[in-house]
Amino acid sequence: MQIIELSDYNIYVGEPWAELISFLREKDYSSHFVLVDENTRTHCLPLLLDNVPGLDFQIIEIASGEIHKHIGTCQTIWGELMAGKADRQSLLLNLGGGVIGDMGGFCAATFKRGMDFVQMPTTLLSQVDASIGGKLGVDFQQVKNSVGVFRNPQAVFVYPDFIKTLSFEETRSGFAEIIKHGLIADHAEWQKIQKISDLNQVNWTEFIIPSLHVKERIVKEDPFEKGLRKALNFGHTIGHAIEGHALETDRPLLHGEAIAAGMIAESFLSHKHAGLAEKTLEQITEFLVNTYDLYPFGKDLFPIFLNLMEQDKKNEKGLINFSLIPAAGEVLVNQTCSREEIVEALDYLNAQV
Repeated sequence: MQIIELSDYNIYVGEPWAELISFLREKDYSSHFVLVDENTRTHCLPLLLDNVPGLDFQIIEIASGEIHKHIGTCQTIWGELMAGKADRQSLLLNLGGGVIGDMGGFCAATFKRGMDFVQMPTTLLSQVDASIGGKLGVDFQQVKNSVGVFRNPQAVFVYPDFIKTLSFEETRSGFAEIIKHGLIADHAEWQKIQKISDLNQVNWTEFIIPSLHVKERIVKEDPFEKGLRKALNFGHTIGHAIEGHALETDRPLLHGEAIAAGMIAESFLSHKHAGLAEKTLEQITEFLVNTYDLYPFGKDLFPIFLNLMEQDKKNEKGLINFSLIPAAGEVLVNQTCSREEIVEALDYLNAQV
């Protein structure tokens, strides 16, 4: 077990059961709820119930997928908490990926003006990114995470063995955030990442812990995304727009797939705006194209993407805001680009995939 200490909660990485039992005994909550989807109910919940005996967990199940990350599903969760007589001394344990963690945390933070919650992320994506840092929320009108709050969990329990329950596509999706962390803050890790040729043979713990340390350093310095924390959005301004639109089509993209596309386009903008070497741009592009099954987007979609980017919550004074990399392992926040430059980046993306 490795423990990463943040200012007001800990991240536990490893087999979690002893630490979780100790945590629950110390807190002595009035009642315990577990939020799952159909996948984590089948593959992950039995492990929790078998290894944390003697507690009466009330189970709340929602449908899986980003398409269900909206206020209507929150109403279902709040209704179940109400029916189960949850109070502000109750606990909600979010057992799932980023959707469960974001939405479960948001529901807990707002139910009766706030009850405690714990994150137990079950996907690679949520283990290295979504469960840490206290950003909670839901999607609204195709804009990702546009309604939400900042509130920290009481603890995060990262159990790498949960990754074995994932499809290859879900694991590959999570890998995108590990790539991002290397590109913005850890050149040595990026060099190590480039040597990966078979995702089925990776010891993920070796990459989860360095990735968590990157996010830990950034979140500690900027908990409310006023400055440096915007670095974590590299690839996400364009990636979120692509993802938000794709969710409404018959070719939806997983989060990491969309972010991979976004990182290619934003690496191009980094070359144009931030001095990223052409050789590094080529290395990033080649690695992402070889790793992800991306496809080109019709130019008729570019205005839709731009409109969604204009709704991005990081924007200021009507300008589309990016985090760009001048070199692998370095990042510049609050970089603005024109619509014409963004179209050029989307053209570059299309030409590569």
